[in-house]
Amino acid sequence: MTSVVFTTNLSGLGPRRQGKVRDIYDLGDMLLLVATDRISAFDVVMADPIPDKGRILTRLSAFWFKYLSDLTPHHLISTDVREFPPRCQPYRDILEGRSMLVRKCRPLPVECIVRGYLAGSAWVEYQKSGTVCGIPLPPGLVEAERLPEPLFTPSTKAEIGRHDENITFAQAEATLGKELARRVRDISLALYRRASDWAEPRGIILADTKFEFGLANGDLLLIDEVLTPDSSRFWPKDDYNPGRPQKSYDKQYLRDYLESLGWNKQPPPPRLPPEVIANTRARYIQALKALTGEELEE
Repeated sequence: MTSVVFTTNLSGLGPRRQGKVRDIYDLGDMLLLVATDRISAFDVVMADPIPDKGRILTRLSAFWFKYLSDLTPHHLISTDVREFPPRCQPYRDILEGRSMLVRKCRPLPVECIVRGYLAGSAWVEYQKSGTVCGIPLPPGLVEAERLPEPLFTPSTKAEIGRHDENITFAQAEATLGKELARRVRDISLALYRRASDWAEPRGIILADTKFEFGLANGDLLLIDEVLTPDSSRFWPKDDYNPGRPQKSYDKQYLRDYLESLGWNKQPPPPRLPPEVIANTRARYIQALKALTGEELEE
């Protein structure tokens, strides 16, 4: 059944803080991440939710955490509300299907982006300077072209209402330290390659994606969400044609709509028409089905 959760306020579950999409409850040595149906674009949270979006993000992340677990440890403990602490049980109807119980850790202050294709801010930079995050690329590439090798292109991690900024790997080393920066780079590239190899035979090109990592008792963990339409560009393989923008199963459709309005990308956001909400939701559902083979229960 279609449901909408824009925000939560679950009293008795400890301190709450809000990310762009998730409401995060501190349970002591664990966190409860509740994926709402909020959606952000250009680092601004829209006023209108996308129904069932939180359920889709949770299901996809759980799938990828399991599939990629041999490459790196992760923070997910369970998505089964029955396994959550007793104080979570009164909120089972809200939590079911859209929440993750995870290990508490210290998130790294750098977002780990891997790009396999020339799109988004990478395409903008390449047109100006022939580089992506300062990395020189061959001349003559066109929009959405596959890169010779996937690139690790880190960015800053912005607060709500502020924009992430691409940084060089040297800047990432200065922030994280050389050894840790190289570890997250190598793991991120391995995760991207594994995910691409899974997605492409299922009709989806993984153009780029963002990973986040955290430290817990000295362990490096993959955290937050993984390979969802919020954190990735998913292109239908059967429509791929370099030299132009691509159709997508992610929120690029929403970004394109917002760009067409001439909005200044600052709060408050414009309201979303019903057809934009419905079309965005449909793309997320298509990504879930293609990547996992699962249908979203209506």
